[in-house]
Amino acid sequence: MSTEWARRVLVVEDQSALRVLLCDLLQRHGFETVSAADAATATQLFTEFDPDALLTDIDLGSRPSGAELAAMLAELAPHLAIVFLSSYPRAAAGATAMGIPRALFVPKQTLDSPRTLIDALEQALSTQPVPDAGSVLSREGLGALTRHQLDVLAMIARGWSNDRIATETGSTVRAVERSISRIFDRLGVTGDPTVNPRVAAAATYLAAFGPSR
Repeated sequence: MSTEWARRVLVVEDQSALRVLLCDLLQRHGFETVSAADAATATQLFTEFDPDALLTDIDLGSRPSGAELAAMLAELAPHLAIVFLSSYPRAAAGATAMGIPRALFVPKQTLDSPRTLIDALEQALSTQPVPDAGSVLSREGLGALTRHQLDVLAMIARGWSNDRIATETGSTVRAVERSISRIFDRLGVTGDPTVNPRVAAAATYLAAFGPSR
């Protein structure tokens, strides 16, 4: 049985009205969102929310800028899809958007056509690198997991507790719990009271990759 899951977008925009509009637009297209007005707040939300994508303005009215925020989060989470939404001229973003590989740039002037933004997010999400594990990723839903989620699943397969995973990844226990819940949903191991989802998820990983070191 397939499990529906919503991709998560961290929206960073200093104009409150536009921030609300963007979140509403994304939610109507099936995304789950959380928003921030500045990079400092976005960084705090990042760990708890575990987003699949970052949608950010470049000029946030304060430092760090949206470009600096994106560069920092891309280092922390290489799986993160990044879309810049800005009133800057497109050429100002450079050949690669603000120097970040695979990031995309959408001018704010095109927001009169919401499809432009949704298409950009879909494109960014579809071009993120996936772990090179051969055909095993197509089995048992593993292909739906991000690199970060596969790393967490490997720790589960080692028998690590949520506390230890949090320490190892530099996250909070709550963030780890949210990440694990999403992993279970994507693997389709929830909903059956006779199945322990942690054991089932670990077994799925071990069947595909063997014992985790």
